[in-house]
Formats: sequence, structure tokens, C-alpha cells
Amino acid sequence: MATTSLKLPDDIKSQAVSAAKGLGISPHAFMVEAIRQAATAAKQREQFVAQAKAAHKSMLKTGTGLDTDEVHAYLRQRVAGKSATVPKARPWQS
Repeated sequence: MATTSLKLPDDIKSQAVSAAKGLGISPHAFMVEAIRQAATAAKQREQFVAQAKAAHKSMLKTGTGLDTDEVHAYLRQRVAGKSATVPKARPWQS
């Protein structure tokens, strides 16, 4: 395991220590987990942006896309635990 020195402003260090104490873990464990979560979130965002760029490129190439209202209705149904028909791509260019 690599050792890293991290200089924190006093207020952030105090918040981390307090939060760790409330969770019943060491400040070190708290900070390691916080960094792990931030790194995971950054990677997920990177993947999301890559997927969005690929979808945009495909949309421009094919001239088809999903209707926003249909997608929102589909998602509302799924979140409510109901079955829903997946929206179909349709031409958006004339």
C-alpha cells in the first residue's frame, strides 16, 4: 500500500474527524472511502459523457432519436415499478 501525505485545511480535517467518529470508523478509513467514492464518481461521469457523445454521434449519423416526452413517460413508469414499452427511435430530421 502506498503512503500519501495529504494537507487539509483545519476545518475540513475537523469535519472528517467528526464524521468518522459518528460512523464509528477511523479518520483514515473515512478519508480513504471518501477518495474512493470521489474517484468512482469521476470515472462514472467520464463513462456517462463518453456514452452521451457516442449517442449524439449516432443520432447525427442516423437522423433518428428518442422523443423526450416518451423517454420521460417510460422512466416514470419504470420508477413506479410498472412495466412500460421502451421508446423507439424515430426520424428527427426532415
